[in-house]
Amino acid sequence: MELSFSTVALVIFVIALVFVFKTINVVPQQNAWVVERLGKYHATLAPGLNIVVPFVDRVAYRHSLKEIPLDVPPQVCITKDNTQLQVDGILYFQVTDAMRASYGSSNYIQAITQLAQTTLRSVIGRMELDKTFEERDHINTTIVNAIDESAANWGVKVLRYEIKDLTPPAEILQAMQAQITAERGKRALIAASEGRRQEQINIASGEREAAIARSEGEQQAAINRAHGEATAIVALAEASATALRQVGDAISAPGGLDAVSLRVAEHYVDAFANLAKTNNTLIVPANLGDMSTVIASALQIVKAQR
Repeated sequence: MELSFSTVALVIFVIALVFVFKTINVVPQQNAWVVERLGKYHATLAPGLNIVVPFVDRVAYRHSLKEIPLDVPPQVCITKDNTQLQVDGILYFQVTDAMRASYGSSNYIQAITQLAQTTLRSVIGRMELDKTFEERDHINTTIVNAIDESAANWGVKVLRYEIKDLTPPAEILQAMQAQITAERGKRALIAASEGRRQEQINIASGEREAAIARSEGEQQAAINRAHGEATAIVALAEASATALRQVGDAISAPGGLDAVSLRVAEHYVDAFANLAKTNNTLIVPANLGDMSTVIASALQIVKAQR
């Protein structure tokens, strides 16, 4: 009887432990658990300690509220210009409503994946091949807006979509490479021609400026020479005028006329003295022997000029 009592006590203890474990539920941070009571939605358990009714309530779904990256499998899309393009990307989403995520769709991950693929095919189909490489941001935004509208019914918020690879067929890649090579060659030729044109313009401009500088220099030099010659002539004339005025003043002074007479006689005698030393033939006055007559004639000229 004592053994039976111990067995019953052990069984009761085990049952109590089970009740405790079934009653107390600890939900981790950034998680949400959906509780069903007798097969019907009852509540969503928040992070922390939660109490449920054992064997009546059960945790039916567990959802992580963190941002989740989801790889979208690669697929072949047809562009507007009928070119095949293999595209794959990555989708970022977050569960915002645990109840809708549990009952809004049987598999919301598969649902948003399929929706992302069909939306991507639709967007690529409205664009030409070249535009798909240029407008990746537009493609990403369009896909996010289209998926997010439908995903709201599944308790999911689509945050962003990023295209990882856009891979055209090998033939298209070769054609694109040839086009790029030709375009770069064209740009190189244009750049070289522009360089030669600019070089010729620079040379012509330099020669023109040099010619202008030379002509301006020659003009300034001529002006300077003319100015110097004019200054010299004026200075010489002023010197001659000054000398003449001084001679006139000397003649007008007392005894000046006698000094002039003596100076003229001296020059006259010196001139004829030098004449005897040379073999030159000269025409001389007939009254050469009459020195006084010659000097008197010179003095008469000086007096007449006063």
